[in-house]
Amino acid sequence: MPTDPNPPGKTGRGHDLALKNGTVVLPDGTVQTTVYVRDGLISALGGEAPAARVIDCTGLTILPGVIDTQVHFREPGAEENENLESGSRAAVLGGVTGVFEMPNTKPPTSTPAAVADKLARAKGRMWCEHAFYVGATVDNADDCGMLEKLPGTAGIKVFMGSSTGNLLVSEDAMLERVLQSGQRRVAIHAEDEARLKARLGERVEGDASSHPVWRDDETALRATRRVLALARKTGRRVHILHVTTPAELELIAQHRDIASCELTPQHLTLCAEDAYPRLGTLAQMNPPIRSRAHREGLWHWVSQGLPDVIGSDHAPHGLEAKNRPYPASPSGMPSVQTLLPLLLDHVAHHRMTLRRLVDLTCTGAQRLFGLVRKGRIAVGYDADFTVVDLKSRWTIEEDWLASRCGWSPFTGQSITGRPVGTIIRGHQVMWEGTLADTAVGQPFLFDATDRPA
Repeated sequence: MPTDPNPPGKTGRGHDLALKNGTVVLPDGTVQTTVYVRDGLISALGGEAPAARVIDCTGLTILPGVIDTQVHFREPGAEENENLESGSRAAVLGGVTGVFEMPNTKPPTSTPAAVADKLARAKGRMWCEHAFYVGATVDNADDCGMLEKLPGTAGIKVFMGSSTGNLLVSEDAMLERVLQSGQRRVAIHAEDEARLKARLGERVEGDASSHPVWRDDETALRATRRVLALARKTGRRVHILHVTTPAELELIAQHRDIASCELTPQHLTLCAEDAYPRLGTLAQMNPPIRSRAHREGLWHWVSQGLPDVIGSDHAPHGLEAKNRPYPASPSGMPSVQTLLPLLLDHVAHHRMTLRRLVDLTCTGAQRLFGLVRKGRIAVGYDADFTVVDLKSRWTIEEDWLASRCGWSPFTGQSITGRPVGTIIRGHQVMWEGTLADTAVGQPFLFDATDRPA
């Protein structure tokens, strides 16, 4: 570990910030040490040196900044449910330092003008770092290679099955055109649209528990098979979002050279036998919450090291809409603020290790998507930290939630492990539930598009 508090070229100058007495999760181990920050970057690890400001982290654990690689913040077009300010505020209150935001807005984020509009809306309003996915459509399929290179973009997102919004690329010929245009990893919502249409009769009026019957295992597995075959044919890397079935994970494991995948905290925490009787349509999301056996199967693959990242799939709707009788109720639930607390609770109950949590929420995003200076605590990286109390026992209450939709399926749940602080490029954005005066979020930089010279 470096112990020189003034690296070459910086000798004699003090640091802007020191995080002292905390347990720090480093790439090669977890140790108690001091982390120094200068000009928004990590300037040294260990040693004793002056700092303009010191944060005492006694009893706390310092993680790299947590990155949520799938959120829907609904702006523009559905700001009654969420907007970029409120969604990112919920993120940092939950210890999240950066998000990838999805394109199914109104209008959809499918053109350079729409990307520029989102970046303009985010400036000075978003509390965390951010990038915006561009949605693939039948109209822009051949332009995806250009669109994925726009500054501030996380890449291309494909909806193979219909969900919230009007982005849909359901046919293989069109999907192949998307995969042939560009080089970055393409994010896929893998549900087979033809099967969804054929099985509409499986929905039972007023019974949300029929949602996973309609959108069954085969609906997901068939789409995943199709996209893997096309990825193999075109040589394009794909990223399968919110995987819900062990069979999909077994299939993805056979194609690791071209395929990565994501799980969500909801699918690792909830199960159909409890969720639908207790929550009704509040448990409705796409792909669905499935059985306890499915959930245990996902955990098996976590233990096998397969999932690359965990994203929240934060997809808020207001209670009035969610309380409509199924299937008139929309799919999706708020989850960016509860992503880290749920995972910390799983760590406390020995479902995963803390280092695995860091890999799934920090390092994995950097590795898959080529984020610049993010994802680890190392000299020269951005000073993004998520500070947690691993032993704190608390209950998720409604007054803690910041999403505009105003609810969570996890309200009332007891949790062990709490986000205490969110620090972004050395700015203390959140500490003990109190926000800073100013939002400081900036667009992520990516190796593939806009690495600075």
